[in-house]
Amino acid sequence: MGESGNKPKIPLKTKLKVWWEGYDIHDVEARLRALEPKQPPRPAKPTPPPKPIDPNLPVEPWDSRRIDIAQYIWGEGYCGPGGPEYVVALSKLLALSPEMSALVIGAGLGGPCRVLAQEFGVWITGVEESKQLAEAGMELSVMAGLAKKAIIKHYDPKHPDAFERNFDRAFSKEGLHTVEDKLALVRQVQKKLKNDGLFLITDYFLGRESAANSDAYKEWKEKEPARPYLVTAEEMIDIFGNSGFTVRVNEDISEQYQTMIAHAWSEADLVVAKLLSQGEEGRQLVEVLMHEAELWSRRSKMLAEGLLQMRRFLAVKKATKTMSDW
Repeated sequence: MGESGNKPKIPLKTKLKVWWEGYDIHDVEARLRALEPKQPPRPAKPTPPPKPIDPNLPVEPWDSRRIDIAQYIWGEGYCGPGGPEYVVALSKLLALSPEMSALVIGAGLGGPCRVLAQEFGVWITGVEESKQLAEAGMELSVMAGLAKKAIIKHYDPKHPDAFERNFDRAFSKEGLHTVEDKLALVRQVQKKLKNDGLFLITDYFLGRESAANSDAYKEWKEKEPARPYLVTAEEMIDIFGNSGFTVRVNEDISEQYQTMIAHAWSEADLVVAKLLSQGEEGRQLVEVLMHEAELWSRRSKMLAEGLLQMRRFLAVKKATKTMSDW
């Protein structure tokens, strides 16, 4: 029999196996429904109107359970794809050195900040939109002995003028897609960068302009924990240009990103087994893990269908002429 009317019950381990082997859980549910005995039709219930999205809603709180699950999946200090090796390889474009300081937007739990400080000796100030993540990230920096070298603090992207100092470099790892006024933020980064400073970003973008009007995109957007404000790659280039930057690198890295997602979740069964051995508390964490699995399954599907793209941009600040340059 189905669950919740006509939705078949799929065991937890089967769901995880479906996700990490690349199948769509909704397709599996549809096939199971087709195999069930036919039931008499039920009177149709009126569909309630969708809840309007409150533009003032904060980022979904990251409580300790969700933070724990994120690190089980992505590694200590990380809450999304791309561990230390990926961050080091990606950031080589920035040509970092121990004499430099760098601003990291979307610092999360601070994993990328700490690996940059350790690998390149650069002085990092990481800013994070989620207060819970920022506090947990700073605690991890303290525990790693990097309290001064890899600072993680909360910031409000609606007030980017809070950046306190100038920087040699700036890096944003999936830190802009939830920012509504990207132009204001990028202009403030440009203002705080020294001449010829570099700004590297990786983030979600619309795969094509028409994607924003598709039902699939609208459904994905409503299910995201923090409201996304996506633009196309072309619009991002305009934002850079209108902020005093010249774009040097513009690359679609969606395939690499999907591979990282699939690789991380391919070992989710080991995480489940470990959690279930911890009794009731572990079973509650499994529920949090399932929520995260659904979140990343939706993102991966949108990338695979080309409605979303994960792109990498490298932009350089145009040098500002002074009287001595004339």
